[in-house]
Amino acid sequence: MNNNLQLWMEMSALQNRYVHAIDNNLLETWPEFFTEDGTYTIISRENADRGLPAPIIHCRNQKMMRDRIVALRHANIYEAHGYRHALGGLVIESESAAEVRTVSSYIVVNTGAAGDSVVYQAGVYRDTVVKCGGGWYFKEKRVIYDTSRVQTLLATPI
Repeated sequence: MNNNLQLWMEMSALQNRYVHAIDNNLLETWPEFFTEDGTYTIISRENADRGLPAPIIHCRNQKMMRDRIVALRHANIYEAHGYRHALGGLVIESESAAEVRTVSSYIVVNTGAAGDSVVYQAGVYRDTVVKCGGGWYFKEKRVIYDTSRVQTLLATPI
């Protein structure tokens, strides 16, 4: 158990800035939350629990994340929508001089062009965070969704 309130606040602030960027369509800034070689994976809980390496999205570095945003902005065809995240339960699972591992719950509400809002996804973030140049960055973000299926094209990061 971690009693370091300052560290918890810094991890919480990173997570809140991350979802703020997504929820407010600041997607070009999304890769900047990661180290250059940071990874971003979205995987079902079923596959994660079974150790099956079958994510629905896997970016191995910032360049792949940037490509994803360029494709989202210029190539993909999908219904206009907006996300709103609700976060909770951030726990620091471990910390060392090199990295911090956290887990937190999320719910994403998707509001479509017609104005209807639905719970799009619920799950947990499993993050490995490192300090670089005085700031905190995701070295790895695993988005593990509980929802049994992805209802529409997963265009926007979770």
